[in-house]
Amino acid sequence: MSNDSDIENEKWPAHVQKQWEEWSEKNPKSSFEHVDTEELKKVLTEDLTYASNMDVKEYTLYQKWCEVQEKFPTKTNNTFWGDEKVLVDEEQGKYIDIAKSNIWIPESPDDFMNLRPVMEFTDDSGHKITTGIDGTTIKSDKKRTKDLPILWNTTRTFISTMKNNSNIGRNLNFIVKDDVTGKYLGVICISSDFLDLTPRDTAIGWEREKKTQGGMINHTAIGSSIVPLQPLGFNYMGGKLLALLCLSDTVQRLWKEKYGDVLAGVTTTSLYGNTKSGGLSQYDGLEHWNKMGFSSGSVAFEPRKSTLNMLWNWLKENHTEKYFEWWEAKNDKGLPFKRDHKNRSLHFLYPKLGIPKELTRTAHQRGIYFSPLYNNTNEFLRGEITEDQLVKSFDTSEEALSELWKSKYAKGRIRQLQKKNNVSYETLFYDDLVYMTWEETKSKYLPQVGR
Repeated sequence: MSNDSDIENEKWPAHVQKQWEEWSEKNPKSSFEHVDTEELKKVLTEDLTYASNMDVKEYTLYQKWCEVQEKFPTKTNNTFWGDEKVLVDEEQGKYIDIAKSNIWIPESPDDFMNLRPVMEFTDDSGHKITTGIDGTTIKSDKKRTKDLPILWNTTRTFISTMKNNSNIGRNLNFIVKDDVTGKYLGVICISSDFLDLTPRDTAIGWEREKKTQGGMINHTAIGSSIVPLQPLGFNYMGGKLLALLCLSDTVQRLWKEKYGDVLAGVTTTSLYGNTKSGGLSQYDGLEHWNKMGFSSGSVAFEPRKSTLNMLWNWLKENHTEKYFEWWEAKNDKGLPFKRDHKNRSLHFLYPKLGIPKELTRTAHQRGIYFSPLYNNTNEFLRGEITEDQLVKSFDTSEEALSELWKSKYAKGRIRQLQKKNNVSYETLFYDDLVYMTWEETKSKYLPQVGR
């Protein structure tokens, strides 16, 4: 083992130590891609300087544009009518068309009453599905297994100006559909929870040692993507429907089945705080969700993907043990040994490379929300009671949660819009970003960030 003062490898469990030895043998340092330190500093400083000169909404849109450009590359074809930009991968166009054509659009304002929202698990693990969410048997086939994750990611990418970040660790991805028409209502991702959120932890009475060594953080999850399609979101407060469905029996059952832990509570954060400039969050005033407060008000700027790849290669070459611990090592359940590997890496690397603090973070608060699924969730998370003592606090069936949304939120919202003659039938699907420059994107979509 090489000597790296940045890490105390003797604290690794035996199974991680064994992984390190096997990985080191297969990945000698001579095989690592060399990254020139000064070149990396130059490119990184340029990226972060550009990003830090934006306000939070412009930066959000810029990340989205970069994401689309990277994930959906184009090429220029010469045709009789002139140059034409087309997708490099024609298959991507097929999935874009499917997702776009499946957006639920009401024919009349009261059509929401006929909706029967169901959650379709996309099984992004790559394994075949034999049982549906409702308990019925589904014929497993490779096409279904392949298509659903792609459709989830395609839909998520193009229905929101917020970047579609892939999460390392636990993930349950759902396409929320209308069971009557088969049309899409939105997408949800339930992921491994944030380890540290001071307002939430204070409310629970949660000490860090209990969360980590006791493994109690695995009994909560975070709604990392809760995105309704339009016009459901605008006309009917569709975001509130999806947030309620994050608490459903479906989510709880799959969390237990896949990861072996009872789900006792769900966290989420808003894109912005509830300030006049940021607007109210879809979670404000939502039954079963409690506002805990705000984040510390600091969000890391992220370089372009090509620069990030240089960073990870530099980390691997210069701090190999750190790289292994954060990016390769697995716990005894096959999940990442360390949480939040990207932010850990950035937090570690920026000072190492002499990047000024003012270029690395933006002052930006997010609202923090938490839903306890049991009357005694806090006692359970503190380790004071056992799982069999948990007492359910409300009806978490998909049907009950959907009816709550219809009666308490959707009905009032659409009636208000009708009075103002402001009902929208506009769909928002940002697939044109594939073919647009950054300046074109900013001109057209900056006012829509956060919708």
